[in-house]
Amino acid sequence: MSVYYRWKTFDEDEDRPEKPRRYGVTEMRGPQYSLLSHNMLQDIFESMGQFVDGLKFSGGSHSLMPKSFIKEVIDMAHQHDVYVSTGDWAEHLLHKGPSGFKEYVEECKSMGFDTIELNVGSLGVPEETLLRYVRLIKSGGLKAKPQFAVKINKSDIPMGGDRAFGAYLPPKPQSSELIEDVDLLIRRAERCLEAGADMIMIDADDVCKDAESLRADIIAKVIGRLGLEKTMFEASSARTAEWFVKCYGPKVNLFVDHSQVIGLECLRGHNLGKNNASFRSSPYYFLS
Repeated sequence: MSVYYRWKTFDEDEDRPEKPRRYGVTEMRGPQYSLLSHNMLQDIFESMGQFVDGLKFSGGSHSLMPKSFIKEVIDMAHQHDVYVSTGDWAEHLLHKGPSGFKEYVEECKSMGFDTIELNVGSLGVPEETLLRYVRLIKSGGLKAKPQFAVKINKSDIPMGGDRAFGAYLPPKPQSSELIEDVDLLIRRAERCLEAGADMIMIDADDVCKDAESLRADIIAKVIGRLGLEKTMFEASSARTAEWFVKCYGPKVNLFVDHSQVIGLECLRGHNLGKNNASFRSSPYYFLS
């Protein structure tokens, strides 16, 4: 049986915070699964830009686009106070060697990106290297957002037992087996936050990809340890977004498709109507 706790809504004693917001952040998926043209993005920003905090080029989609187009999109987003995130593309640059990542940060900054996302699972680097990447991003004047998955490669899980500092550890054979380890995810995320990361993104896989199989236990543990303001979850469907807002209130940070922005804002308690009964069946229809 599902139990929903009574969380405070914005309109009980405060207005919807103005951008830039520290909580209640709505990050919108950019071009990846569907082609969002320049004109379509312009329409989205002009009609509902006040409800969009960030735009994410998912899956490294920006690497396939002309730099002139990317710059136009970034400039357009900034005109509407929308930050722009790279999405998870950094892992594809590691073959360039140690200097490759620093060059990537510098290029992102020159293009106008505000946030660099790091897909920790895809990067496959030691924890100290990950923390160095976070510090490089911060020293470059950008925001860092590591993305963690709840399932971790078995060979990446530290060995137990007492060991002297600096003791030799024989390399572990690589494994394709994935093991759920929420505590390890949280410990690594905490270290990233200590190193200066601005937000922790939680991968939807095995956590919140489907509303029917949401892992409420994992979500509660992550938010309880890291804090609501420092975590962001992907709401891959309208029902998933509804669950998050009902359980954790309007201050939860969510990553959604452009078609969900208006419905999500209604759920957050904006004056469009916080009890939007037709939310699940009514996407942003005039863009479809």
